[in-house]
Amino acid sequence: MPECMRRVSFWSGLFVGALTSVLALALLELGAAAWKFPFVPFDMFEWITRILPGLLITAGIDVMVSLISALGIRPTSVAAKLAEQGMAILVFVVGSAILGGLVALVSRGRTRIALVAGVVAGALLLTAGIEAASRRGEPSTAAIVWLAAVLLGWGALCGGLLATRASIARKTHGMPARAERGRRNFLLGSIAGVAGASAALFAIARRLRPEAIAARGPTGRAARLRDISGTTGPAASPRADVLARRIMPVQGTRPELTPNSSFYRIDINLEPPRVNAEEWRLGVEGLVDHPLSLSLDEIRRMPAVSQVITLECISNRVGGDLIGTSLWTGVRLRELLDRAGLQQNARAVHIRAADGFYESVELADMNDPRTLLVYEMNREPLADIHGFPLRIYIPNRHGMKQPKWITKLHVADRDGPGYWVERGWSAKAIPHTTSVIDVVDKPLDRGGTRVVPVGGIAYAGARGISRVEVQVDGGAWEPASLIAPPLSPLCWVLWRYEWPYKAGKHTFRVRAFDGTGAAQEVRVEPPHPDGATGIDELVAKV
Repeated sequence: MPECMRRVSFWSGLFVGALTSVLALALLELGAAAWKFPFVPFDMFEWITRILPGLLITAGIDVMVSLISALGIRPTSVAAKLAEQGMAILVFVVGSAILGGLVALVSRGRTRIALVAGVVAGALLLTAGIEAASRRGEPSTAAIVWLAAVLLGWGALCGGLLATRASIARKTHGMPARAERGRRNFLLGSIAGVAGASAALFAIARRLRPEAIAARGPTGRAARLRDISGTTGPAASPRADVLARRIMPVQGTRPELTPNSSFYRIDINLEPPRVNAEEWRLGVEGLVDHPLSLSLDEIRRMPAVSQVITLECISNRVGGDLIGTSLWTGVRLRELLDRAGLQQNARAVHIRAADGFYESVELADMNDPRTLLVYEMNREPLADIHGFPLRIYIPNRHGMKQPKWITKLHVADRDGPGYWVERGWSAKAIPHTTSVIDVVDKPLDRGGTRVVPVGGIAYAGARGISRVEVQVDGGAWEPASLIAPPLSPLCWVLWRYEWPYKAGKHTFRVRAFDGTGAAQEVRVEPPHPDGATGIDELVAKV
């Protein structure tokens, strides 16, 4: 066969491999939606990202978040997760296309060899898929049978279509018009057949997905002032009557309490682990006198503590939205460890999670009465995406130090490894003082003077905020009014500033001071490795 035919066969293989992968994707999605079987493209992508060098993953995260921020897409966490999922699907399609091209090269249009080569290619995908899926837990026999049927079937279909394409080429050899018509019919027929079948399967999967998504899913609920009346301990909230006397925030400032559906989600998974509450147990082991294996009901029967808490991702950029505040309810870590009986040389708790994430809690945080094992968020059970059934909260730490989907606590005599620490991020992950301008509102009359209300948030971890200042067009820094007291010592503070109105385009900047009086860092630094710093500014025409 001429060399030109060989090149055509390879490119035909790329096309057929990519096209048939869409049908495989539809079947895999159906299996995931109907029976919670592994979705191989996501599992393979997670597997790849977890074995790649940490610096490479960090660079990828920085590029992705920078692009999302530059395009002004919000919420950032949703856009980032969709981008990751899109990349996973693209990797699967590209990988399938390359395998299709190799099948075409190997088979050279011979029907039997094309089918055998296609099945071998499918077997390679199947092997990689099962290996990747096993990282989340051993796939069931039914799941393996399903994956084998889909991926080996993909290979057989790919090989069969390539054999058909070669057969058409042979029959029309020397007849250019018929050859062109045959290629066109093959192309259109293949696309129509795969597209029609895939669309039907995706539609069925879509109808099956809502049940899985809704189960323990976020409802959009945000706690109200009456919900925080039951907070206790060193992070207790002020009384409702005290909070009711505070000044009002500027309209357009983010809610003081973040709805569950709006709370950011950053983790190492394309889809959250779906933990079976009936089978789940929290293991407490290591340097303890009485190892424990507790069900969620047993944990919920322990004395509960509720705290209003702000949590920020260490990847959050200045002015970013990877931060939120909720009313969290759980049990004190120290009480649970006391129940297990800490041995004298206990110095840290190593945490393991259902998704393979791990971190370490040092002694001071173990003993902090504000450190909680959390099972409720805004008076509702944790959603799957936020760590159901159990996650940890540690004061004055970024979210990277606070695992979700916890399954095991191992008490040890020294600090242990951290997933992101091993990939080059901060070992302490203490939030910097930061402040953000959320809104420059329309001018209003204030005692005969027109003013422009400006509002936003300020946050300094558990250190609190003592004051906020606003600067307009490079002028003097002027004090803003705090919406104080805040809902708790562990959350952000809302602020407002009323600037004497002057028409035109103006640049507003904000800075904050923590509870010790220390000013926020003005030097511009990226999120990696210790969290972003710098001054937030907003240009607005008023």
